[in-house]
Amino acid sequence: MKIAVLMGGTSAEREVSLSSGLAVVKALRERGHDVRAIDTARGYIQQDQEGGLLPEGVHSAPPEDLSATLELMQLPAVPELRESEVAFLALHGGTGEDGTIQALLQSAGIRYTGSGPLGSGIAMDKDVTKRLLRDSQVPTLPWRVARAPDFTYDQDTIEDLIGFPLIVKPSRQGSSVGLFVVNEPEELAKAVAEASQFDTEVMIERYAKGRELTVGILGDQAFPPVEIRPKKGIYDYHSKYTPGMTEYLCPAPLDEEVTAQMQAYALRAFRVLKLRGYGRVDFILSKEQLFCLEANTLPGMTATSLLPKGAAAHGIDFPELCERIVRMAAG
Repeated sequence: MKIAVLMGGTSAEREVSLSSGLAVVKALRERGHDVRAIDTARGYIQQDQEGGLLPEGVHSAPPEDLSATLELMQLPAVPELRESEVAFLALHGGTGEDGTIQALLQSAGIRYTGSGPLGSGIAMDKDVTKRLLRDSQVPTLPWRVARAPDFTYDQDTIEDLIGFPLIVKPSRQGSSVGLFVVNEPEELAKAVAEASQFDTEVMIERYAKGRELTVGILGDQAFPPVEIRPKKGIYDYHSKYTPGMTEYLCPAPLDEEVTAQMQAYALRAFRVLKLRGYGRVDFILSKEQLFCLEANTLPGMTATSLLPKGAAAHGIDFPELCERIVRMAAG
């Protein structure tokens, strides 16, 4: 099968996306497919140049060089994409995950992996996601949103509803970019100001100390949960992409009832948010209560990423996982 793997782009998660994309390219070639790598910001990547895209791996901070030489509307005209039977989306954040590229590919008649424009846009917006979760009886933590242009919020409401410590993060970013833990009321304004550099909406959410967990989904199957144990502080960008900073347990050591409940919540969230294909739903287990944090429509896809870890615990290795995702998209 001819497959184009879309990666890179101009979001703050560019390097993470390149890492995912190159892993998918390698896995699908191992399965015998004709695979082309395409950077959505710069076009087709010659095979002999793929190895130089990430000479030192993913860094522990978002990249600063997010320039593009390919206009987004030109993407469907790239021959290596137009000639492919399926586009595998290994994009993270920005237009790659918010439904923009999905809509572009759909209008051009190009099949692609993962959720459609509507589901992608919903899941990328943490405020909308939490409203739908709440309405469908999937437990989620209390929150409020500060919006541009002035990012105002009611201090009394924050203290009464949410309390301290709390989490401040951009409403529409991934990989924990721009995330802050705020311990005291006088620290809140600065954290909101810093998070506002990444988005026009900033979420202020209750901080629940507990066990961080995630459930991968493929079709209508929920994988065994993965437990995430940062060795220092919270599971932020630095903890995610600095080797040795986080321990992962899969399957997570949980009671069977908790595992079943989390998988049921994950599948319900997947349906309610109008997602399809594959994805990941994140939780925290705090004082024996589960809270759904968010859904990820295009989770990391290196062999050591969270979704592949869950798939491996279910008996599906990384190349097979990539193959199944492609087959689902191809129909």
